[in-house]
Amino acid sequence: MKWLTCCSYVDYDTVAGADKFGNVFVIRLTSNTTDEIDEDPTGTKAFWDRGLLNGAPQKVETLCNYHVGETVLSLQKATLIPGGSESLVYTTLSGGIGMLVPFTSREDIDFFQHLEMHLRAEQPSLCGRDHLSYRSYYMPVKSVIDGDLCEYFNSLDSSKRRSIAEELDRTPAEVSKKLEDIRTRYAF
Repeated sequence: MKWLTCCSYVDYDTVAGADKFGNVFVIRLTSNTTDEIDEDPTGTKAFWDRGLLNGAPQKVETLCNYHVGETVLSLQKATLIPGGSESLVYTTLSGGIGMLVPFTSREDIDFFQHLEMHLRAEQPSLCGRDHLSYRSYYMPVKSVIDGDLCEYFNSLDSSKRRSIAEELDRTPAEVSKKLEDIRTRYAF
């Protein structure tokens, strides 16, 4: 059971939500469930159809999970710049503002996953906590890349930036440019 604090429709089959423990998630109805609902809009078939051990016959699949660390109070689908792509913007109890941004290509996903992995290994947390276990506090991180951690690349000294960029087969300027591109595509 999730203790929801807010939710937002993403599309007909997809909902984004947040719970009181600081987790943000996106869930989607499976395609066969959507077809069943379209065939029987009254829901009587679904009411009488029982799953295994009287469980719900319709299940959702989890697309992504992420622990923000603060209670999320609002979650809205928004476009922050004219002509920009939509993203999910959330605000937290202590005044934090964050975004969930969809990637447009598999190349970007691979690049930022590797950058996050290198930064996680290169830069230990200030409080000594393991980054991955923190972001997976209640549920394992799934399909989310920590943009704050990736942005930390520009704060590293030049030798560390160079070594990480070489691991990614890029120059430090190319990595910084890629970070700037993703930032300007959605926010500012």
